[in-house]
Amino acid sequence: MRLIARLLIALIIALPVSAKTLRFATQNDATTLDPHAANLLPNARITQNVYEGLVARDADFNIVPSLALSWSQPDAKTWRFKLRPGVTFHDGSAFTADDVVFSVERSLHPLSQLKFTLQGVQSARRVDDLTVDLVMKEPNPVLLNHLYFMRIMSRQWCTKHGVLAPQNYRDNEDTFAARNANGTGPFKVELRQPDVKTVLRENRQWWNRASPSRGNVSEVIWLPMKSNATRIAALLSGEVDFVVDPPVQDVARLKKSPNLKIVQSAEARIHYLGFDLSHDNLQYGPKSGNPFKDLRVRQAVVHAIDVNAIRDKVFRGFTIPTGSLIAPQVHGYVKELDTRLPLDRAKAKRLLAEAGYPQGFDITLDCLNTAPNSELCQAIAPMLTSVGIRVNANLMPITTFIPKVQKADTSFFWYSWGAVTFDALYTLQGLLHTYSGDQSGNGDSNLGRYSNPALDALIAKIKVEPDKVVRDRLIRDALEVVVRELPVVVLHQPVIPWAMRATVEIGASPNNIPAFDRFRMR
Repeated sequence: MRLIARLLIALIIALPVSAKTLRFATQNDATTLDPHAANLLPNARITQNVYEGLVARDADFNIVPSLALSWSQPDAKTWRFKLRPGVTFHDGSAFTADDVVFSVERSLHPLSQLKFTLQGVQSARRVDDLTVDLVMKEPNPVLLNHLYFMRIMSRQWCTKHGVLAPQNYRDNEDTFAARNANGTGPFKVELRQPDVKTVLRENRQWWNRASPSRGNVSEVIWLPMKSNATRIAALLSGEVDFVVDPPVQDVARLKKSPNLKIVQSAEARIHYLGFDLSHDNLQYGPKSGNPFKDLRVRQAVVHAIDVNAIRDKVFRGFTIPTGSLIAPQVHGYVKELDTRLPLDRAKAKRLLAEAGYPQGFDITLDCLNTAPNSELCQAIAPMLTSVGIRVNANLMPITTFIPKVQKADTSFFWYSWGAVTFDALYTLQGLLHTYSGDQSGNGDSNLGRYSNPALDALIAKIKVEPDKVVRDRLIRDALEVVVRELPVVVLHQPVIPWAMRATVEIGASPNNIPAFDRFRMR
């Protein structure tokens, strides 16, 4: 009887107080549920709540154990992880070392856009059911930061459903894993209707269900709403409880509502403009030649753009103009290098003339068609046109835009880049290293195909340098190259406004990904 009583008490403690349904609205739905296919924020907002990694981040964003209980380094080329016993996937199958080995192999597959999560890792090796070794091809002093975003899938489930390899996202492949999910995380995918509704249901067998930080949300109804007006009307009427991306022009009005509140913080993300820097002739630009290969033209772009006007008129103050590709929250940020060339359109015209374009040139700027980013591109177009760079803003839905630019089928583009690992290497390696197209992850998101051997050499050193002082100096050297060469034009760091009912309790996350298991509703 005493044993039964103790079990009942434990069950009561594990149950959330007055379980609630959170109705969540967002502009962009996830484009795939495959956690290794596409490195995109809308997708991570689902997969982080469904899948887990060896490590996680707590509410203060510190690295903490997750599916791994502990880790050690038996030798210079090995990281050993002791796995958490008793964990099951959503389909009831047991989590073991075999699943970690499989997920490492899958994450390193050429089709994966998550290879960066295993920077420096050559392979995974099963030691026993609950022990895995990561065999390193080179040291990685910040491996745990990378592993935070590496998701564990079930080998058995992937074998059963024919998804041993990641979805070929860039070619719009449709797979079972793109439409279904089977993780170990706090929520299961109960229903998936792309661009209509997704229902996440509480995983009652979640190993961390009794965590003190756990809230009381037992169900999340995810509602994609493209229209800004529709999302805000739904929030004001009580149809939804939480909007992750309220239109910035409506935030002041929402703050005045007694039934709503706004939670905001600077996001560890940068918006920038990129150029095709590889082709001698642009596909979507002048009839011949590539003006962007001339540094003076890239400088002219910076001098022509009024980032303060964009902040005030387009984003209503919800951006921080910056010249740094590394956000202040990210390790490696250098305040002295957070500068940008001043607004000077007369100088922009002189630079264009010196570069051989006194009459300017025509160019297509590829952008998302969702506000405020669509409005950003429409604001930039006349700024550049005023100095002679005649811009046609090509606005596309996310399902068209992402595959297009990821295939480098672009001459000039807007893009957004989140910190993910909160270390500068992730940005330098992913955005600016020469594109390799192999398992290294080098240049995986280098959409303009910029190539600088000197910068590549610095990045190679940053990857393996164990001495923090030396490593930070190398990062600074790399950022000085970026400031000097302008392979991309940094615009600003966005400020997150999360809009919610006053009965919802949660703080904004610097990666702009809601952890639904921490939400509490009154």
